[in-house]
Amino acid sequence: MSMTPDQILDIISSHERWLQRRSGGARANLSGCNLADFNLVQVNLQSAKLSGAYMARAILSGADLSYSDMFCANLDGADLNHALLIRADLRGAFMRGSNLAGANLKEADLRGGALISGNPAAPATIIRSNIGQSDMDEADMGGANLSGTDLSHSSMIGATLEKTLLCGANLSGVNLEGANLQGADLSGANLSSARIVGANLSGANLSGALIHRTMFQKSELQGAILENVDLSTADLSGANLTSGDGRGLSRSLRDILHEHAVWIREQGRGGSRAQLAKTELTGIDVSDVNLSGADLREAVLVSAVMRRTSLVMSDLSGSDLSGADLRDAELAGINLAGANLTGARIAGADLTSVELKGPDGQPTGRLWVSNLSGAVLVNADLTGARLTGANLKGADLTGAKLARAQLKGADLDGARVTAQQLAQAIV
Repeated sequence: MSMTPDQILDIISSHERWLQRRSGGARANLSGCNLADFNLVQVNLQSAKLSGAYMARAILSGADLSYSDMFCANLDGADLNHALLIRADLRGAFMRGSNLAGANLKEADLRGGALISGNPAAPATIIRSNIGQSDMDEADMGGANLSGTDLSHSSMIGATLEKTLLCGANLSGVNLEGANLQGADLSGANLSSARIVGANLSGANLSGALIHRTMFQKSELQGAILENVDLSTADLSGANLTSGDGRGLSRSLRDILHEHAVWIREQGRGGSRAQLAKTELTGIDVSDVNLSGADLREAVLVSAVMRRTSLVMSDLSGSDLSGADLRDAELAGINLAGANLTGARIAGADLTSVELKGPDGQPTGRLWVSNLSGAVLVNADLTGARLTGANLKGADLTGAKLARAQLKGADLDGARVTAQQLAQAIV
């Protein structure tokens, strides 16, 4: 239904009187009306009826549409910059390519809408809300219900999504840099290729979410739930997976370690390898944990407690283990090339070679040596450590304690170590 601008203005004027409880006022009913391309800047349509309205490309910047009924409305390409949509009913709404920058959608309902036909025998048609390719930078959507909503390829930089329901939502390709997703429900959501850099996801539920090439760089994931989530292709550079539970393990990290344990037990047929490259794990306590074969490249493990931890053939190249406690750890075949182990305690640790076996389980005669080439071991305590056959080319052992350290067959070419130190070791 098309209306003239004068008719629209009369309805809005009457609606404003209704909001103010003045005589002659009436609640605006623009359901099904064609308002495409209308200029409605800062209009007050709070609690108005706009279900099924066609408002494509309408200019609604600064408008108040709080508590309005916009069920299945079409707002494709609309300008809703800094608009108020608090508790608005936007079920099944189309908002593709719209501008929602700075908009307030607190507790808005953007779930799929069910359209019931006139034929009682015909099933209801579920229409999924679509806000794909929209600009929602700095938008406040705290507590909103976006379950099943299509938000793909939208920009949501700095958006507030605290305790927002996003279960089953399509967030593929979304930019959520710096967004607040604390306590949000993202279970079953599609986060493939999403950019979630520097975001707050503490306490968020990501169980069953699709994580494929998702970027979580420098994001806060304390207490996040990551059950049934494959993080093998995710970028967790600088992400925080620790918490203050005494062992420094968040729920999500416990899940990763559990899946890794299954991966080891099932010999790769079940579970998943721990992919923790570039992850922030300062002060973590994983003593007695089996992390053999884990990917911890360039991980930050400053002052980590890893006593008796098994890291057989794990990759910790370029990692920061300064001040870490690795006493009596099983480190056979480990890759610590270029790692920072300044002041680390490695006394009694096993850094020998691993004997490789063939598919039949029989020895092949080949060895996988521990690689500490270029590692910084300044003032590290290697008392009694077993480094037989280890690669220590170019390693810096300045001030390191080597009493009773087994270095027979170790490659020390270019290593910084004194004859006095070596005199205390078993060479």
